Amino acid sequence: MKVFKTIKSLQSNLSLIDKSKTLGLVPTMGALHEGHLSIIKKAKKENDFVVVSIFVNPTQFDKKEDLIKYPITLENDLKLLKAVSCDFVFNPTASEIYNSDVKSESFDFEGLEKVMEGAFRSGHFDGVGTIVKKLFEIINPNKAYFGEKDYQQLQIIKKMVDINNLSVQIIPCEIFREADGLAMSSRNVRLNTAQRNAAPLIYKTLLKSKELFPEKDINFVKNFVKNEFEKNQILSLEYFEIADSELLTSTKVKIHNKKYRAFIAVFAGAVRLIDNIALN
Repeated sequence: MKVFKTIKSLQSNLSLIDKSKTLGLVPTMGALHEGHLSIIKKAKKENDFVVVSIFVNPTQFDKKEDLIKYPITLENDLKLLKAVSCDFVFNPTASEIYNSDVKSESFDFEGLEKVMEGAFRSGHFDGVGTIVKKLFEIINPNKAYFGEKDYQQLQIIKKMVDINNLSVQIIPCEIFREADGLAMSSRNVRLNTAQRNAAPLIYKTLLKSKELFPEKDINFVKNFVKNEFEKNQILSLEYFEIADSELLTSTKVKIHNKKYRAFIAVFAGAVRLIDNIALN
């Protein structure tokens, strides 16, 4: 496994790869867990070589305190990556990526960025689009892998690839969960014991919403979820939305043959947790 801090050194080594070989990219912000490793293992199976980027991207944090609190665990991350036979690690500084101008490009994602996460996190998806586009341009992978826990992000990256006519294939990866259903996230380590014990309610409620969805109208399902969290003293519901799986538009009335997904954001104290589930 080779670790690179600069664009020049990474590209110099990637240029030595035979053109007939395939290259996969798994972008991460570090603080790696089993969810990340499951994505990397998938990438390893489907490509001759894999690059994992570790970069805490400052432009996608709408709150400065979240950037400051984001866990940095590089030594452990590298041990985990070596254990899953990662080929290349790209761990640049912000100045290496952005030079002296640490700011986002402005993107038009055709409305995908304005709902749910975009409505609550100003500028977040411009930051995501900026760093992912830069990584694609630096690494030029055949395939790039993204977890479905950030499903809205996944759809936005697909749109960004389409708009910019990029040649990379975007591969979605299933949500990797703890034994009690909580979606694995680097933020989970910030939960105290009471919050961690309460957090499985998020997935439990999503499963119940999926069970209710075929027979009940959308308002009934939304009210059920709202009531479940109003009864809970530890978790606070920020939003619960049922949306078109592709367009991410909020849905009030179900349409036959359309695919829908439920999206949720919950606060456990200062820790914000998101999840989603396919409803049909």
